[in-house]
Amino acid sequence: MKELKLGLLGLGTVGGGVLTLLERNGEAMSRRAGRPIRVVAAAVRDASKPRPGAEGLSLTEDIDAVIDHPEVDVVLELMGGTDAAREAVERALRAGKPVVTANKALIALHGQALFDLAAAQQTTLSYEAAVAGGIPLIKALREGLAANHVHSIAGIINGTCNYILTEMSQTGAAFDDVLSEAQRLGYAEADPTFDVGGIDAAHKLTILASIAFGIPLSFDRVTTDGIGSVTAEDLAYARELGYRIKPLAIARRQPRGVELRVHPTLVPEKDLLANVNGVLNAVVVRADAASPTGYFGPGAGAEATASAVLADVVDLARRSTGTDMPALGQATDGAGALEPLPIDEAVCAHYLRLRVADTPGVLKAISGVLAEHEISIEAIVQKELQTPGGTTTVIILTQPVPERVAVAACEQMAALPAISDSIHRIRVEHFDD
Repeated sequence: MKELKLGLLGLGTVGGGVLTLLERNGEAMSRRAGRPIRVVAAAVRDASKPRPGAEGLSLTEDIDAVIDHPEVDVVLELMGGTDAAREAVERALRAGKPVVTANKALIALHGQALFDLAAAQQTTLSYEAAVAGGIPLIKALREGLAANHVHSIAGIINGTCNYILTEMSQTGAAFDDVLSEAQRLGYAEADPTFDVGGIDAAHKLTILASIAFGIPLSFDRVTTDGIGSVTAEDLAYARELGYRIKPLAIARRQPRGVELRVHPTLVPEKDLLANVNGVLNAVVVRADAASPTGYFGPGAGAEATASAVLADVVDLARRSTGTDMPALGQATDGAGALEPLPIDEAVCAHYLRLRVADTPGVLKAISGVLAEHEISIEAIVQKELQTPGGTTTVIILTQPVPERVAVAACEQMAALPAISDSIHRIRVEHFDD
């Protein structure tokens, strides 16, 4: 069979992984694809730089030269970023060439326009590698669970945040110290904002939610809280209560729409997600027929991400010409379409940490506020006083309530004379419902 020839836009970590996997597993991939697969050209920033494993490739600093290369059948966008990547993908699609990308921000922010362009040009934009690295999560949602009514998706889809919270929990170190170590080890970027601020996970959740629930790609509707406010003290208190704090991305169906949120979350210690540590990713999907299904593995790295990129390439090699299934697995508009919900409609339990004065009736006042808002208490812990007449810490776990109710109760409690500081709140999730 005729070779399928690839052109790479970017030959960094993931591009190098593509070359490594093709060298090592090319024969097996060719059998699965029904034809040989080979990289013939790559666009790089510095074509004069030595690149082991790239011998025999046509290297250029001109992106258009790769897209227009007469032998390139499929373009692999592995550049990162959004502006230049979008222009390159648009150009390749207009040329009628299928594109495979690992760029979650590109899909989350501009995916629908690019999918529409691909359809108009009767070609394909594939994106398995955009979410959770080597975990075949996109294919599982689009294909393996196609007969299911998905109820919720919850997962750890940013390894940097998971590493930081794991290390803080196990060592008691402060956030800034663990972040510095993560940067030294290469787990965190020099500017870690996208990771620790939850933006990276929000990009990925945007894609997963659209596939699972048929809603438009809605990055701007994802509520995003970073992990920077979590302290070693919170992690210790959570453990004392039988929980772990994990950086979760959650999409949950409700009658009126879909919750979309990324934030640090208390998870019961027996739950699968509570026991996923370090830089690993894990996602649990709950549906009506096959439920729950769990997906666990490396969410980043050269070979893990290249594995997902080349899985899309194999699909392209096997696919006959003509129209394919919708890019997101189903239509995202029309009558009865779900809408993303505002965060104040999200329903979950809450962990509250309060600093209170040693005065009579303080717990009664706090309980009264919670009762007024019809918030039930699951557990309460009061730490011993360090000095008589001073302040102490009270920890409260609530039963699930709407976000707006929890916020209103916290605002009312914060106004009590016995509360000496702002109330620290972390959402709590139970996944046995």
